[in-house]
Amino acid sequence: MIGLLQRVSEAGVEVDGETIGLIGRGLLVLVGVQKSDTQARADRLLERLLGYRVFPDIEGRMNLSLRDIGGGLLLVPQFTLAADTRKGTRASFTSAAPPDEGERLFDHLVEQARASGIQVETGRFGADMRVGLVNDGPVTFWLET
Repeated sequence: MIGLLQRVSEAGVEVDGETIGLIGRGLLVLVGVQKSDTQARADRLLERLLGYRVFPDIEGRMNLSLRDIGGGLLLVPQFTLAADTRKGTRASFTSAAPPDEGERLFDHLVEQARASGIQVETGRFGADMRVGLVNDGPVTFWLET
């Protein structure tokens, strides 16, 4: 499972002109699901997202996690993260999970995140979404489980 996380001061997602997810300070995470992914991998990704130290402490060092700051988490499904771009001029999506499996694992990730007690907002699986963010730093990391 792939998580492209971005530290944000704010982020939101719209579908058909309606805002369906909005957070202030926190993490926007674009989530890609691959064929080999499992619930255990989704759980591991969430563990890393909640504990990854990307927020500055009093000295300006990235020593604080999303849990530490009590920030929001915006999870947005994005199957294109599973693309193979090593050759040619068009991406291959053979390593991406089939849509039903991708949605099942994305939903599992969301359920587990909500159970953690933090603010969780989401995009909509399979929808044409507009994602807006103010990347703080900028700080962006690619996490893969």
